[in-house]
Amino acid sequence: MTEQILEGLARREPAALARAITLVENQRDGFERVLAHTHGLLGRGGTRRVGITGPPGAGKSTLTEALIQRFRARHLSVGVVAVDPTSPFTGGALLGDRIRMESAGVDPGVFIRSMATRGAHGGLATTTEEVADLLEAFGFERVLLETVGVGQTELDIAGTAETTVLVLVPESGDGIQALKAGVMEIADIYVVNKSDRPGADKFRQEVEVMLGIRRGNAFRHITPHHRAGRPTVEPSGDWEPPVLATVASTGAGVDELAAALDGHYAYLQASGKLAERRRQRLAARTRAVLERSVRRWLLEGTRVEELLALRLDEVADGRRSPYDVAAEILDQVKAGEGGDAIR
Repeated sequence: MTEQILEGLARREPAALARAITLVENQRDGFERVLAHTHGLLGRGGTRRVGITGPPGAGKSTLTEALIQRFRARHLSVGVVAVDPTSPFTGGALLGDRIRMESAGVDPGVFIRSMATRGAHGGLATTTEEVADLLEAFGFERVLLETVGVGQTELDIAGTAETTVLVLVPESGDGIQALKAGVMEIADIYVVNKSDRPGADKFRQEVEVMLGIRRGNAFRHITPHHRAGRPTVEPSGDWEPPVLATVASTGAGVDELAAALDGHYAYLQASGKLAERRRQRLAARTRAVLERSVRRWLLEGTRVEELLALRLDEVADGRRSPYDVAAEILDQVKAGEGGDAIR
């Protein structure tokens, strides 16, 4: 099966790409071989990865579809990984994103794949990035990673892209609330979507001021006559994340967003941070893959589960703590008593 997938990928068959993604998502036999082959094809085609995150209901899918339309108008092929909520009945993705992006999905230059939040074993962020690798190796010029929310996992996924877009709406709350949970720390571009709603301008200004406070330049967006007597802050040469207003349903502001994506990528190239980010991402990926392999080995190649079962009654009765039992099991594994695979 692995050989057939590799041959199909070489012929750029969409069906082979879909099978490869399923192989990787479920970590079936041969998935690491496919990914190892894929790695040699990365970084050659100028693919750009964009992470799109934000609270539920912010209009991320509609904005993603609008971006796809802009990219396709420039004859750029687009691959999308949409991390969907998981069905409580089947464990599969609810496919809401794919349904909302249905008009883009019929375009042969667009490939959309939904991933379930429970469907990836050993780290959703790592698996999502591996699926993005497949899309890049397949030749897609833009790869969009859209997440379902702004939890730590979603932030990790968005962080695997060169450019991260945080989509907010006026109903997200005030600027201080939006700064919580570190979500404002990870974005390169901020978008206030549904900006035709009441309070959108005020919310956008609050976000701009909060971003300025973070950089010690809180009033840089305020007109000069409001800044009388304040010292002028010289540009640092660093990227200044813009706060854009869009109405994704009508396409308003989407051209400006596409231009900001180009601007941020150009900044990364000129500053040398593009290569630096890629090295950091690969280092983090290698550690994550190692942790996943060790976890799988512990569960499948040793007697960890059996040893845990023997001590579970003692833990439940309060005679032993989980920490004592974990230390004992680890000592046995280290000593070679935990499994036949240990030497």
